[in-house]
Amino acid sequence: MKKTILVTGGTGFIGSHTTVELQAAGYEVVIIDNLSNSKAEVIDGIEKISGVRPAFEQVDCCDLPALEGVFKKYPAIEGIIHFAASKAVGESVEQPLKYYENNLVSLINLLKLMPKYEVKGIIFSSSCTVYGQPDAEWLPVSEDAPIKKAESPYGNTKQVNEEIIQDFVASGAPISAIILRYFNPIGAHPTALIGEVPNGTPANLIPYLTQTAIGIREQLAVFGDDYDTPDGSCIRDFIYVVDLAKAHVCAMERIVKGENTDPVEVFNVGTGNGVSVFELINTFEKCTGVKLNYKVSPRRPGDIEKVWGNVDKANKVLGWKAVHTLEDSLSTAWKWQQKLREDGIM
Repeated sequence: MKKTILVTGGTGFIGSHTTVELQAAGYEVVIIDNLSNSKAEVIDGIEKISGVRPAFEQVDCCDLPALEGVFKKYPAIEGIIHFAASKAVGESVEQPLKYYENNLVSLINLLKLMPKYEVKGIIFSSSCTVYGQPDAEWLPVSEDAPIKKAESPYGNTKQVNEEIIQDFVASGAPISAIILRYFNPIGAHPTALIGEVPNGTPANLIPYLTQTAIGIREQLAVFGDDYDTPDGSCIRDFIYVVDLAKAHVCAMERIVKGENTDPVEVFNVGTGNGVSVFELINTFEKCTGVKLNYKVSPRRPGDIEKVWGNVDKANKVLGWKAVHTLEDSLSTAWKWQQKLREDGIM
């Protein structure tokens, strides 16, 4: 009997890739998404890759009665992977209430329903933003690093959601949780059947970069070249989205088999390597042969100077490792952008 996993935000960038990997590992998947930043056609791409069409319900996690309807319809759900959230740092600074309402209420509603429908575990999509700007002695940043005051409402919702999970489990709730703090997911599925398709202007670097390379955007802005880094641009840990998706499968296996040693476990998910924005641009130009039109712009509020992960714990305990190179990731991102052009999407 295949185990059923609920994936919230499953038509989104990371959710769709995780659904493919869950199906490859033998799970049944139920996707819920309100399609606020994705399209229902993503389900077709998932089906073409895996040969299996996941169940799909267009539901907003903030709508408790509609969300409960999903649990009633699919009583066999054993685990949840919660991706559904608003995720643009800049927008969160401009619209903080949208972020607090959407990101907190959606999680609270899921936690309310889990004991009632005997769902044993949840994997929460968190972020390295919870570390803020780590002090030098904490780079690469490990799970034990101090949680710093968030630089943006988006980052704060991740911190608060982690606390909500910790408090709920500590209260005696009969659930377990794995919190995955990930770094910067990039790339697309090697088939170019699914990838990142932001509605409107991309908030993430890679789709903006590939849209600039193909001529949709006139110019890529590099926010700041005066940071305390070797080339002055921000440093991040860029992880290939398929590697990241596989980490969720490892975490779900751990929950389903009851192998977790604590009711709430936390893992960093990254490559362990820091790459600057200028290095990223140079690598993209080398592996695609496309010259990018970019300019240096003023720093952006809420941006961290440098952060990359210590991922030893995920490597050892989850038995997971990022295996793809930056060149692999950027090549798939470009292939995906070209496919969107071919299909007349953008």
